[in-house]
Amino acid sequence: MPGQKLKTKLSTVLNVDDLAARFTSRKAKIGVIGLGYVGLPLACAICDKNFSATGFDVDASKIEKLSHGKSYIGNIHNDRVAGFVKSGKLTPTDKFDRLADMDAIIMCVPTPLDRNREPDMTYIVKTTETIAKYLRRGQLIILESTTYPGTTRDVVRPILEKASGLKSGTDFFLAFSPEREDPGNPDYHTSIIPKIVGGDGAAALKLAQTMYDQFMKKTVAVSSAETAEAVKLTENIFRSVNIAMVNELKVIYDAMGIDIWEVIEAAKTKPFGYMPFYPGPGLGGHCIPIDPFYLTWKAREFNITTRFIELAGEINIAMPAYVVNKLAEALDERFAKALNGARILLIGLAYKKNVADIRESPAFAVMEQLKRRKAAVTFHDPYVDIIPRQREHADFIGLKSAALTPELLKKQDAVIIITNHDDIDYAMIAKHAPLVVDTRNALAGVSKRGNIVKA
Repeated sequence: MPGQKLKTKLSTVLNVDDLAARFTSRKAKIGVIGLGYVGLPLACAICDKNFSATGFDVDASKIEKLSHGKSYIGNIHNDRVAGFVKSGKLTPTDKFDRLADMDAIIMCVPTPLDRNREPDMTYIVKTTETIAKYLRRGQLIILESTTYPGTTRDVVRPILEKASGLKSGTDFFLAFSPEREDPGNPDYHTSIIPKIVGGDGAAALKLAQTMYDQFMKKTVAVSSAETAEAVKLTENIFRSVNIAMVNELKVIYDAMGIDIWEVIEAAKTKPFGYMPFYPGPGLGGHCIPIDPFYLTWKAREFNITTRFIELAGEINIAMPAYVVNKLAEALDERFAKALNGARILLIGLAYKKNVADIRESPAFAVMEQLKRRKAAVTFHDPYVDIIPRQREHADFIGLKSAALTPELLKKQDAVIIITNHDDIDYAMIAKHAPLVVDTRNALAGVSKRGNIVKA
C-alpha cells in the first residue's frame, strides 16, 4: 500500500539520521570482532576518539591479556591498552551476546586460502552467522576483511537477512571498508591512513562514512561495496606483480653477474616513471601472498584467466627454493659440503622487519625445504621467542630463538638472512659465519668479505 511504503521510507530515514547522530556525538557503541593485527589497532583508534569500543574474540588468551592491560602486538603498547581498559573505553570479551548492544559491528577476521589455494570463507561465514543471532534493527555492520568483489553482497547479506528476517538498507545497514594496516610502520598508523568505504546502498554508505569520519583522518567513498572490495585487491596485486618482477630480474641479473640491488638503487634516482620494489626470499604477511588469489578465483566465474596474477604468484612462490639452491651451490663450491647434515641458522622468522608477525613468512618455506634435504635448522629472531601453533608447519612448533653469539655463528655451516630486522648485529654475522646467504641486502655497507652470497 502507498501509505505503508511511505511509512517504511520515513522510518528508514529517521533510523539513519538517529544513528548518524550517535556517531557524531560519540555516543555510539562500536564492536570490533577479531582482535588481531587489524582489529586491535582499529579498536584503539576508536577509543582514542572517546568512543566506547567492545572487542570480541574467540581466543580467550587474547581477552585475558587485554583485560589485564597487556598487548600482544608490538606497535600497540601496554600502557595504551591498560589506559583504555581502566577508563572503560575498551571492553575485551568473548561473550558474543553483547553484539546486540552495539550500534556498529566491524568484522576483522582472517580470510586465508585453503589447500587448493582457493578462498577459505569459513571465518567470514561463521562470524556473520554469529552476528545474525543478535542482529537488531538500526545496526551498522561493516566487513573489513580482504576478500573478492561481491562477498559483502552475496555472502554476508544473505546470511544476515535469512537468519534475522531483517532487510539490508531498511532494517540494518551493511558496508565494506578494507583494512590498510602496515604492521611495524612508524609513519602510518591506523587513524591517518585514508579509509575506503563502500556501502550496500546510499544509507549504509552515509552511515559508514559518518562513523569512520569520527576517528579516521580521511574517508574516501566509492560507489559500492564491490568497488571497495576491488580497491583492496588492486593495491595488493600491484605489489605482488611488481615484487615478482624484481624477483625474476634478480635471477636473470645474477646469472649475468649483475647485482639487482645496485640496479635498483641507481634506477630509483629517476624522479618520474619509476617506483622501487625489492626482491626477497618470498612473500609473507596475510595480504600479498594470499589476496591476489581471491580475484583469480572470482575471475574464473567470468571465464577470465588472470595470467599476470598467476605468473606473479608462481615467481614469488618459487623464491624460497631459489634461496635454498643458492645455499646448496655455495656450500658445495666453497666447502665441498652437502646440505644433508649441514647446520643452517636463519636470521629472522617474521615476514617483515621490526615486527613479530610470522603469518605466511617465507622463512617457513625455506625451513621446510632445508628439513627435506636433511639440514639441521635453527633460527634467531629478536621479535619471535618461540614458534607458536599455526595452521601449518607443525614440525617447527615450539622451536625457540637461539641467542645470536659469535660462538653460535662459528658452529654453523651457513647463515641465511631472511628478515632484515634493524636491531641485529650484521657485522658480527659477517665476521664469524663461514657463509652468509643474504636475501635482503642486509650486509650492504657492512662487509665486503668473500663469505657473502646474495640470493
